[in-house]
Amino acid sequence: MTVAMLDALISDYVAGDLPEPARVLIASHIEMKPSSALMARTLEAFAGQSLETSNMRVLANGDRRMEAIMRSAPPPLRLVQPREQHHILPRALRDHLGFDLPDVPWKTKLPGLKQHMIEHDKDDGSEMSLLWARPGRALPNHTHEGLELTLVLDGDFHDHRGTFARGDVSVADESLDHRPVAGRGNPCVCLSVLFAPIVLSGSRMGLLGDILGL
Repeated sequence: MTVAMLDALISDYVAGDLPEPARVLIASHIEMKPSSALMARTLEAFAGQSLETSNMRVLANGDRRMEAIMRSAPPPLRLVQPREQHHILPRALRDHLGFDLPDVPWKTKLPGLKQHMIEHDKDDGSEMSLLWARPGRALPNHTHEGLELTLVLDGDFHDHRGTFARGDVSVADESLDHRPVAGRGNPCVCLSVLFAPIVLSGSRMGLLGDILGL
């Protein structure tokens, strides 16, 4: 599910159909992952070829997404692998924030867990934030009321699906109930985009231990 949803997000990015927080996250992911950059460039090339050969004929309702890709003027793609010299965060995110990782004004959220809120829309409950977790720190078990995108910027984390390392995107929705745990090698730094609040789940004792960072 994650791979298919991520592919759809890259397609929407090329079409210019993503809201700004998701656009920044996917643009950053494309900078960090050559395979995703290749997919985005392939979609751009296909769109260009279609423009030349199709005479922009009207498409059926089922082809609306491809029509949007063909008509869009996508932002330039940047491929950065390994990370740019002297910088930690990808350029798309640095441009949005106005600073790099050493200058993030962190606030402690829980023991061993810090957050920097970038944007928060109180009307729809969506938010965009940076998260920092100390090595081995578990986040409380939770599920979701809507889509959650998490891009790993440094370090790694794992849950029952596997390990997410630098440049990987975790795509979560209402079907996922998980307990992310930061890797033990280095702190885990992530960009999180939530389109609906999370909902704590699991046992009371387990949640208490995770909240306290035990």
